[in-house]
Amino acid sequence: MALKTLFWLLIISFLVATAFHDVAAAMGGRKEGMVGRWEPIKDPKDPKVQEIGEFAVSEHNKEAKASLKYESVVKGETQVVSGTNYRLRIAAEDGGVSGNYEAVVWDKPWKKFRQLTSFKRA
Repeated sequence: MALKTLFWLLIISFLVATAFHDVAAAMGGRKEGMVGRWEPIKDPKDPKVQEIGEFAVSEHNKEAKASLKYESVVKGETQVVSGTNYRLRIAAEDGGVSGNYEAVVWDKPWKKFRQLTSFKRA
């Protein structure tokens, strides 16, 4: 019973968020930064974005006992949640060979909280 209730709450939340987005867009409201929607990062070279990319590689290295060397964030997207999710395409070197990786980092700067939630080869 609890799973069924949770499912319906998720569906209703999605429908409300979608309706809010449509109303805001119809009224000339801002589309960017809407809760739950992934938006492209306009400047991947932004120092904050690069910092989050470096964090992702560093955390991955700790968790996986790896030795990737961060190069740069190639591109990315953000998602407004309770904080911000960053989904980044990161260039990194592994044993002298450059490759691309996809990382998701959850950031809540007001709480000094940052967490790597996924990291994989792209």
